[in-house]
Amino acid sequence: MVRGVLALYKWLFLVPIVGVSTAIIGIACLILCLVVPPAKAGRWCGRSWAKINAFAAFMRVSVEGAEHIEKGRSYVVAANHQSQFDILVIYGWLDMDFRWVMKQELRKVPILGIACEKLGHIFIDRSDRSAAIATINQAKEKISKGTSVFFFPEGTRSRDGNLLPFKKGAFRMAVDLQVPILPVSIVGTHRILPADTLQLRTGRARMVIHPPIETAGCGLLQLPVLMQQTRETIESV
Repeated sequence: MVRGVLALYKWLFLVPIVGVSTAIIGIACLILCLVVPPAKAGRWCGRSWAKINAFAAFMRVSVEGAEHIEKGRSYVVAANHQSQFDILVIYGWLDMDFRWVMKQELRKVPILGIACEKLGHIFIDRSDRSAAIATINQAKEKISKGTSVFFFPEGTRSRDGNLLPFKKGAFRMAVDLQVPILPVSIVGTHRILPADTLQLRTGRARMVIHPPIETAGCGLLQLPVLMQQTRETIESV
């Protein structure tokens, strides 16, 4: 009975709320970018969008380790990826200025795609390795004065909640720029909205922000160590 009620709510209320809020807030963000810095517009609009839709989905979110983020410092943020709802958790509750590295396909989403481009987020074509490398190099220019870059180093969502193999892009960038890696664990979204389904469940999500992993003095030979250390940290929750 509960599943039936949730399914009815999902199609009659949640899906329209997500669609309408994305359109309205996306347009508002484009307008705000004309009068305030894109970073401010993105934080205001992104946080509002995420919290509205998390509330509508009955998803409660708790945050641990926010004290590990040093204001004014740039990071390469690396998080696990379990569900589409990870986006809500990150946008709504990660209190820092960051740019996403996101798949090229999202650029085609009406309003959302152009809004993300105006905000300075980075679209990566995973089917073209040379284009992907060029995009990562472009992303390096955006890390400065407290602006960070956010990666899902698995590259796609895990279907069973277990970590997939990491790609090197995030770690190569952290080493090249000598900025710390900030590991983030997202817990619970896999049960609330599993990958490749619309089987919505109510529940609680946790975001655990771990102490940063320093890369000062590290070179390319240390990439495997940094990747393993980040992986073990994210899995430790």
